[in-house]
Amino acid sequence: MTHTVVVAGVGPGLGASLARRFAAEGCDVGLLARTASFVEGLASDIGADVAGDAVAAPADITDREAVADAFATVREAFGPVDVLVNHASGATWDGADVDPADFRRSLEIGPVGSLHCTQEALADMRPESGNDADDDTDTPSETRGTVIFTGATSAVRGRDGALGFSAAKFAVRGMAESLARELGPEGVHVAHVVIDGGIATPAALEAGADPDELLDPDAIADSYWHLVEQDRSSWTLELDLRPHVEDF
Repeated sequence: MTHTVVVAGVGPGLGASLARRFAAEGCDVGLLARTASFVEGLASDIGADVAGDAVAAPADITDREAVADAFATVREAFGPVDVLVNHASGATWDGADVDPADFRRSLEIGPVGSLHCTQEALADMRPESGNDADDDTDTPSETRGTVIFTGATSAVRGRDGALGFSAAKFAVRGMAESLARELGPEGVHVAHVVIDGGIATPAALEAGADPDELLDPDAIADSYWHLVEQDRSSWTLELDLRPHVEDF
């Protein structure tokens, strides 16, 4: 089955790996990010290199109208969206003395931005007439869509000196758990991925990090694809990924 995928929050690390992985499977991918030049370049590279196609849809996901316009761009290019990856996050690394404006910004990018994208995607995934979860005759037998939230270690245990980031990641995890229970009976798979460790991004490697102590973004992307392909009889709600190091 060919999927139309939106990756919200595409950067040069895991976001790019996710986009390339989905496209390599023949999916068409909408790339949402604030930096137009990056997603435009990535879309061009994907279109030239792999089976699927990609379209750049620059947007600030904290702006609901901008998100609606970005999804319209994706639908015009590829049709209805049936896979969404809520991948965006952003926060200053401050503790109790965090500026309230910075704290609010963390929530706007994380849970609020994810809400904007999820509501847009669900307009395509949910059946037009809705379903009564208590009526087995209305329960679909096929998966109607997949929504994946990117989490972090801070989603399960708050990080010292990262108040805004921890609060946002806890909120996103709660959203995933709530939506999984609401949307599962309608055939929409919702999953949360805990990235429990550092990722081998270009910036991390340039800073001298040991790649053996980091998660490979391409390997993480393989796990996201597995979530999309899962049979409905064995959906995963939460997946914990961590690097294989002896003293972890």
